[in-house]
Amino acid sequence: MSASSNALLAEPWKALWNNDLTLTDKIIAPDFVAHAAPLTGSGDDTVHGREGLNGWVAGIHTILRDLSFEITVGPIATDDFLVVRWAAEGTYAGGFPGASQDAVGNRVRFTGTDTLLVKDGMLAEYWANADSLLFVQQLGVRELS
Repeated sequence: MSASSNALLAEPWKALWNNDLTLTDKIIAPDFVAHAAPLTGSGDDTVHGREGLNGWVAGIHTILRDLSFEITVGPIATDDFLVVRWAAEGTYAGGFPGASQDAVGNRVRFTGTDTLLVKDGMLAEYWANADSLLFVQQLGVRELS
């Protein structure tokens, strides 16, 4: 695929993270793999397949009501990769390990950069880099176990 074709995947990728899971089958390769450090400090650092990605997206939308992502830099695209810098904001609904009960109802803002490998016009591999420290600080997390 060309860099310009790959750049066109940025908006549907953002929409997927804004909880439009109907896009998954259209833009995500069946053998998709995501690499991300777990926010809680434990657990697997990879997510596999379309269903795994949908579960990840749905899970974060459960913790952060009205979560919304916007692209702040990019898309930056080559013939093989798509990169976007994003900002996200939502209202904390509870359920994050170690978070303070006082944080429920607070607005949470954080940023990150997504690097995505494109194969045959679909997103095949994903390296997530989010500001996890800023995220957990806003939830009043003191120690993750």
